[in-house]
Amino acid sequence: MQFANPQYFWLFTLFVPLILWYVLKKRRSNPTLGMSTLQAFAGKGMPTRAWLRHLLFALRLAAIGCLIVILARPQKKDSWQTTNTEGTDIVLALDVSASMMARDLKPDRMEAAKEVAAKFVNGREDDNIGVVIFGGESLTGLPMTIDRGALTDYISGLKAGMLADGTAIGDGIATAINRITSGKAKSKSIILITDGTNNTGLLTPLHAAEIAKESKVKIYTVGIGTNGMAEAPSYIDPFGRIHYEKQKVVIDEKTLRQVADETGGKYFRATDNATLSEIFSEIDKLEKTKMDVRKFSHTEDDFMPWAWLLIGIVLSELLLRYTLFRRLP
Repeated sequence: MQFANPQYFWLFTLFVPLILWYVLKKRRSNPTLGMSTLQAFAGKGMPTRAWLRHLLFALRLAAIGCLIVILARPQKKDSWQTTNTEGTDIVLALDVSASMMARDLKPDRMEAAKEVAAKFVNGREDDNIGVVIFGGESLTGLPMTIDRGALTDYISGLKAGMLADGTAIGDGIATAINRITSGKAKSKSIILITDGTNNTGLLTPLHAAEIAKESKVKIYTVGIGTNGMAEAPSYIDPFGRIHYEKQKVVIDEKTLRQVADETGGKYFRATDNATLSEIFSEIDKLEKTKMDVRKFSHTEDDFMPWAWLLIGIVLSELLLRYTLFRRLP
C-alpha cells in the first residue's frame, strides 16, 4: 500500500494537545463533596464504568485517525516486475459463428467452449495468452497478456453470432499467427476451436498452416460437435426469438487434421462436454520454455475500508454516549 498525500500524517501530531486538553479538562471538571472522613470508601477504588468513560475519547481519536488516513489517500501500489519463469505463448482462436449456438453440447457449443477455455487460461499462470475470434471475418479479441482476469472476463463475454456469419478458419489462423509472433517464448501454439467448414475468407486453412509452420507455430485443432444430427439455429422470427431444428453436423475433420499435422500439432474431436474438458487437459501438457514475464499492477484508491471503519467508530461512539454513558441533566 502507498499514500498519495502522506504529508497529511503530520496531523497525527494534533493528538498530543488533544490528549493534554482532555486530561486537564477531566481534572477540572470532577465534582467535589466535602466529607469528614473517607473511611467508608477505603479500598473501593474508581468504578469500572468511570474508567470506561475514557473509551468515548479514545473512539473520537480513532475516528480522527481514520479521517487523516483517508485524507492521505491510501492506494494499491502499481509496479512492474520482471520474473524468469517457464511458460509458452498461446493464442486461443475461437469460432463465434451462429452455428456455435447448437445444443448438442450443454447448454450449447459456445458456452461449453467458453467454460473449458476459461478454466484452461486460469490454469496456465505463467503463459502469455491471447484470444482471436472468427466467424465470417476474424479479429483480435485480446492481445497477448498474462492478466488472467482480463482473459476470463473477455472469454465470458463472448457470444455466438457476434461477427458476420460464416466460418473463415484460414483468416482466424492468420490473425492468431500475427498475434503470437510478438511473443518471446520459444514454444508457440494456437488452439483453434471450430464447429464447421471453411467457407469464406482470404486464406485457406492449409495455406495458413504453411505460414504457421514457417513461423514455427504449432496448431492444435478442435472440432466441436456431436456425430450425426444436432439442434442448431434455423431462423429468427420477427420477435427476435431464435428457432432451432435438427441439422446434420458437418465438420471438415480432414482439413483440421491436415492443419494440425502440418504444424506438428494434433487434432481432437469434442462430441460432448466431458470429451471437450479431456481435450483441454491434454493440451494443458504442452511443452514449456524459459521466458521473461513482466507483470504490471495499476494504482487504485483504497480508502473505502477506512471510510467504513470511520462510520463504524462514529456510530459506536454515539451509541455509547447516549446509552451506557448517558449524562443526566
